[in-house]
Amino acid sequence: MALTASTIPGYVAGTWVLDPAHSEITFSVRHLAISKVKGKFEKFDATVVTAEEIENSTVEATIEIASVTTGQEQRDAHLRTGDFFAADQFPQMTFRSTGIRTSGDDLLVDGDLTLRGVTKPVTLTAEFGGIVVDGYGQTKAGGSATTKINRTEFGVNWNAALEAGGLTLGDEVTVHLDLQFTLQA
Repeated sequence: MALTASTIPGYVAGTWVLDPAHSEITFSVRHLAISKVKGKFEKFDATVVTAEEIENSTVEATIEIASVTTGQEQRDAHLRTGDFFAADQFPQMTFRSTGIRTSGDDLLVDGDLTLRGVTKPVTLTAEFGGIVVDGYGQTKAGGSATTKINRTEFGVNWNAALEAGGLTLGDEVTVHLDLQFTLQA
């Protein structure tokens, strides 16, 4: 069954704000050509404005770059420098949707991602989780999304050669979002 406003139980048009206590943005990148390093951003915000038809809805998000964490303080400090995110010069990463399409049960959210002052089009493959009313009477919506970006296209070029050949870091970064939103009254 195609994903449309009429096939989603509880779907309503309106403005939905992020529930940060139930949301997470994580990433992973190939490390030493043998494994992946994972990290997350601790501070971010997002708003979804749902329209009568899903395709006319919009998404905007802002991520605070300095909130990056990988569980290793020295690496996190390095990620904030000009070698990677340049958090002092570019304190935020932003995403603004430019279109929403459906593909079976998935939503494809096209948009512009800006990182380090560079804006590139990306597509998030989103899985809609559903809409419920919680124990406090608030209408909640949830879902997840994934995209892959090439970090070098955004000016994140640092790398180091390995003695055995190859490079320390891969260029492809997988970004995963698990988000929950609250409908504004």
